[in-house]
Amino acid sequence: MTALTLPDLVAFAWFLGAWITYSIVIERSAKGRTSLNALMNGYRDEWMVQLLARDMRMVDAQVTAALQNGTAFFASTSLIAIGGALTLLHSSEEIISVMSLLPFGATPSRGLWDLKIFGLIVIFVYAFFKFAWSYRLFNYFAIMVGAAPLPAEKSTPTARAFAHRAARLCADAGRHFNRGQRAFFFALGYLGWFLGPVPFALSTAGILVVMWQRQFASAARKAFETDLDNTKASAPKRRSLKLSPSKRR
Repeated sequence: MTALTLPDLVAFAWFLGAWITYSIVIERSAKGRTSLNALMNGYRDEWMVQLLARDMRMVDAQVTAALQNGTAFFASTSLIAIGGALTLLHSSEEIISVMSLLPFGATPSRGLWDLKIFGLIVIFVYAFFKFAWSYRLFNYFAIMVGAAPLPAEKSTPTARAFAHRAARLCADAGRHFNRGQRAFFFALGYLGWFLGPVPFALSTAGILVVMWQRQFASAARKAFETDLDNTKASAPKRRSLKLSPSKRR
């Protein structure tokens, strides 16, 4: 019978609470509107406005294809991860016997081990659905890019409405992609549970710190705070090489 100890329950509650709280802060709070993900949504809108003024839109098509390919890669990776987790579930006895020889932690029971593997499978299934839906939304977005109004119509209300609608669709695809990638990150933290409740809690905290730092304190996030005018003013001037008449020859 599966026996979840109190430390296991506390660590698992901390894991779920960290995931849910982080998601709410990133997507629904005022603090989240200053995150790197939220700042990129403004550039999606700007991208669609600029697209309306371009006669040749091959670059836009290439960027759209890159977004689709990246999402398809993660969706395929999710399926591979699900298959790997199912393999672990099928080989529980062999893995438990190997873990009993390791010098850390207690050997888990078969029921507890299967429960942990099942939780890992649920995380990867959730990630797959998010990546698959994101890929589908990027397909819709690619169709909208192909149906964009002509440059002569860029200033019309219909064209402006089209640009904002396409940008919202692209942002929604990006939001689901971020949720799937978030599941991957927390899956790494979940792996700590196989070593015990304390490593589980610590690995969850570590993943949370890394994700928070990337959204609010990374070099990429700080790039949006740089004053470009001051950067240009402080940049060293290039020295102009003046050659003498003899050297010019």
